[in-house]
Parts: sequence; structure tokens; C-alpha cells
Amino acid sequence: MEKLHPFHLAIPVHDLEKNRTFYRDTLGCSEGRSSDHWVDFNFFGHQLVIHYKASPKEASISNPVDGKEVPVPHFGVVLAWQQWQDFAKRLKEYKIQFVIEPYIRFEGEVGEQATLFFKDPSGNALEFKAFKNIDQLFAK
Repeated sequence: MEKLHPFHLAIPVHDLEKNRTFYRDTLGCSEGRSSDHWVDFNFFGHQLVIHYKASPKEASISNPVDGKEVPVPHFGVVLAWQQWQDFAKRLKEYKIQFVIEPYIRFEGEVGEQATLFFKDPSGNALEFKAFKNIDQLFAK
């Protein structure tokens, strides 16, 4: 596998301060540069920028996966297995309302993975996952 480089993602939020607090305090992302209209975060080694947008986002759609409604679009990070377990516990302690509660997909099969979905205060959907065997990230 080639060395991964950080991605950059910019997303709209309708309440800059509420989302700043959410990403910094709830998710544990350190804050970088900012202005009165945007804030940079170290999002698990990647650059996430929240940009103020006056009106709320339009409602998202979903696709059925494993009998659950997966929000589209969504973004997130693949964590190490134990890091995902610890992160899921942290989210529960912060009483995050999950769109899809933490669970294991493909248990005992190729591509076994832990996943969970939730939304930020502006309705942006996030997924965090972890693979039992990271070498199976792109396995068919």
C-alpha cells in the first residue's frame, strides 16, 4: 500500500461556533487557523475546514446497506481497531445521537469492519470505521 497523504475537505455549517465546539471538544480535533467565517481542524491527521453558510444544508438522502439507511453524502476516517472502540465509547459518553449505532459488518468474513454514523450540528453526516485487518481495506 502506498503512503497515504492527508486529504483536505471543506464543509458548510450554519452555526460556526456550535460546530467549532463539536469538532474541537466532542471529537477531539485540534484547531488550526481560523477567521470569522471558517475554522481549520486536524481531523485525525487530515485537514477539515468548516465554512459558515447562512442557510442550513438541504436534507440528505440515504442508501440501504445491511438493512440500515446510510446517509449520503458522508465522510469520515478509517481508524485502527482499538482507536475505533475508544472513539465509539467517547461518542456514547458525549451522548451523540447515532444515525447508525456502532456495529460490526461482515463479522468473521473478509473485510470485517466496525462502523458507526452520526451527524454534526449542521447535519453533515460522518462515518468512522475500522477494519479487523487493515490489509483488507480494499478487498473484494
